[in-house]
Amino acid sequence: MQELPLNLPEGSRKEVMTYLEPFMLNEMSEYLKPVEEMWQPADFLPDSSRDTFFEEVKELQESAKELSYDLVAVLVGDTITEEALPTYESWLTMVEDVDKNEQGGWMKWVRAWTAEENRHGDLLNKYLYLSGRIDMRQFEMSTQYLIQDGFDIGTGADPYRNFIYTSFQELATNVSHRRVSGLSKKSGDKLLAKMCGVIASDEARHAKAYMSFISKAITVDPSEVMIAFEDMMRKKIVMPAQFLREAGEPQGEAFAHFSDAAQRLGVYTALDYVDILKELNSEWKIDQVTGLNDKGEKARDYLLKLPDRLARLADRMKVPEKDYKFKWIY
Repeated sequence: MQELPLNLPEGSRKEVMTYLEPFMLNEMSEYLKPVEEMWQPADFLPDSSRDTFFEEVKELQESAKELSYDLVAVLVGDTITEEALPTYESWLTMVEDVDKNEQGGWMKWVRAWTAEENRHGDLLNKYLYLSGRIDMRQFEMSTQYLIQDGFDIGTGADPYRNFIYTSFQELATNVSHRRVSGLSKKSGDKLLAKMCGVIASDEARHAKAYMSFISKAITVDPSEVMIAFEDMMRKKIVMPAQFLREAGEPQGEAFAHFSDAAQRLGVYTALDYVDILKELNSEWKIDQVTGLNDKGEKARDYLLKLPDRLARLADRMKVPEKDYKFKWIY
C-alpha cells in the first residue's frame, strides 16, 4: 500500500532523506554481506606463495590468448571504469540533504558500497596484469586520466537524481559484466567467466538497494521523484567512463571506441538501455503511482512512452564495423 505523501514544499529533500535514514541502515543488512562471508580477489587469482604459481599463471595466459580483441578491449574499459572508484565515492559523499554523520545511514552505506566495489577493480586489474596481453602502463595512464578528469553525469547533488542514476548504472554494469562472463566462457576462459560472474552478482545486489531507496522515496514524495526521473531520462543516462581516453588522445575518444566494441559484441547495446528503463518503470510501478501534481503527471506520461520511442531509434542504429587499435592491448 502506498504511504501518504509527506507535506513537503516543492523541491524539498531533507525531510524525505531523514525519513529514509533508518531504512538505509536496514537495507544494508539485506543487500550487503559481512566481510568474512564475501569473496576476495585472492580467491580467484594464482597464489604466489605456492610452488605451482608460475604454472597457474601460464594456464591463465593460455586461456587469455583465446579472447577476441574486442572482448579484451571491453574488459579493459570495464576494468578502468571500476578502477575510477575514488571519483564515485567522492561524488556520493557530496549528495545534499543527507545526514553526513559518519555513523548515519547514508555514510555507512557509502563506505560499505565502496568497500564492496573496491574488490572489482583489484581483481580485474590483477587478471589483466597476469594475462600478458595488456600494456599496463597505457592502461594505468588511462585510469589516472579518468580519475583526474572526473565525470559530469547530470545529477548535481540531488539525492533523487543520484539514486535514479545509480539504480540505472548498477543494472547496466550487471549486464556488461554478465555478458563478458558468458563470452569468456565460450572462449574457454573459465576463470575470467567466474570473475565477471561474481562481479555481476555484486552489481545486481547494489542495484536492488538503490532501487529500493527510490521505491521508498516515491511513496512519500511522488511528484518530485517522478520529475527527477524524467529529467535524468531526458538528459540521457551517461556512463561513468564517458571521459575515458588514452594517453595523447582527446577526452572521451577511447570511450566511444570502447562503446562500439561493446555494441559489436552485444555486451551492452542501445536495446539494453531501453530494457533497463522498462525494468525501472516496472520496479517503481510508475503507472500506478498516485498523488501526483500536474508536473508529476506529465513526467509520468513521458516516462511511460519513452521505451517505445527509444526502441525505434535503437533499431535504426548502425554499429561501426571498423576495428580500432587500442594502445592498451599488445
